[in-house]
Amino acid sequence: MAGVFDGLRAELACILRVHEVGRVAEVARGTIRVTGLQRCATLGDRVRVGEAHGALALDGEVMALSPDGLTILTDDVPEGLPIGAEVKLCGQSSISPDDSWIGRIVDPFGRALDGRPLFRGAVPRALRSAAPPAAQRGRLGARLSTGVAVFDTLLPLVRGQRIGLFAGSGVGKSSLLAKLARGVEADVVVIALIGERGRELREFTERVLGPDGMARSVVVTATSDQSPLVRRRCAWAAMAVAEHFRDKGLHVLLLADSITRFAEAHREVALAGGEDASLRGYPPSLAPAIMALAERAGPGPEGSGDITAVFSVLVAGSDMDEPVADILRGTIDGHVVMDRKIAERGRFPAIDLLRSVSRSLPEAATPEENILIAQTRRLLGTWDRAEMMIQAGLYAKGSDPQIDLAMKVWPALDAFLAEDAPADGIGGSFRRLAAALNLR
Repeated sequence: MAGVFDGLRAELACILRVHEVGRVAEVARGTIRVTGLQRCATLGDRVRVGEAHGALALDGEVMALSPDGLTILTDDVPEGLPIGAEVKLCGQSSISPDDSWIGRIVDPFGRALDGRPLFRGAVPRALRSAAPPAAQRGRLGARLSTGVAVFDTLLPLVRGQRIGLFAGSGVGKSSLLAKLARGVEADVVVIALIGERGRELREFTERVLGPDGMARSVVVTATSDQSPLVRRRCAWAAMAVAEHFRDKGLHVLLLADSITRFAEAHREVALAGGEDASLRGYPPSLAPAIMALAERAGPGPEGSGDITAVFSVLVAGSDMDEPVADILRGTIDGHVVMDRKIAERGRFPAIDLLRSVSRSLPEAATPEENILIAQTRRLLGTWDRAEMMIQAGLYAKGSDPQIDLAMKVWPALDAFLAEDAPADGIGGSFRRLAAALNLR
């Protein structure tokens, strides 16, 4: 019977019987200045503003401290908030994941969004916790079956790896993430939908992800109309949920869509807090924020589980050198680039293999498989360099044996890059790749 009441005990333990109270002194430019709490508040503390006024009750976060008071950024527009309104200090922000969250949709505060009761776990977790100590972390693990042929062969994903998925809008990124959520070998899948359109949530969970995908997933979501504080918190909350399951010794697949919207939310919060924009409009604190988030994923400490992470990045015009893409690419263990031109001709997933790299190679494959991967990349590179000349009719067959071979195998290779993995998994995918190269 003890376990029956654990959730209720956790809920009761979070009820504060005593609050420190301040007052609103100024409302201006989207922020609120509060007096009376400067001696007890800390950066990042959550507050509740205006609750005593009935209809108006706003949650917010402490953005700056001074001897004269606090600067608060609220989760909603503070319209109608009077001077002198009561401000309650709620303490540092945390989330309390629980095993019962699997199969559920929650917001960044751990509240259910699917209309069913949801209890918090017994142990609160800090949203911005440190990554495991580097010297105590495990090594990358074994190659994972993913359900997608190109990831089973040419871009292998191993346990504890962190990769970036770089794509423009409308090229099939969400569909690829859903395939990975259904197909990758993992005990639990944690999905962060950061700043997504509200109408897409049910479509993603019910149609794209499906019942089988949801059965082992926790979806943490903050829609595009919510405040930057909530959207930024979504990524941290999803990571904390993944860490909860990792610390139980499980293998967790974390899918974060997208780091670009996390960065945009961080920029709004940082600018409201007085930080200057420097890097193409982004504040200097963006780089450590992205790197700290990415470093929390990966192999866990010896004896715990691992977090295999896929971070998506929206790249306008395939600009891989824009700040968010550049920062993340230098932190992770591989990047996958999706190309609009490939999507427009109808091949999905629209992965540009020549611009994509898995840093788990060559260790993730056998010597024979590495030879096959190298041959495939060489032939695709040859086709890429000669394609315009071939399409224009300027190439005469027999002029270059390598180009002749690339022309011969190109249709089969292009079809292979669009395939789902066969029932016999990684071995079957490599056999299909060898067949596409006419090697077997």
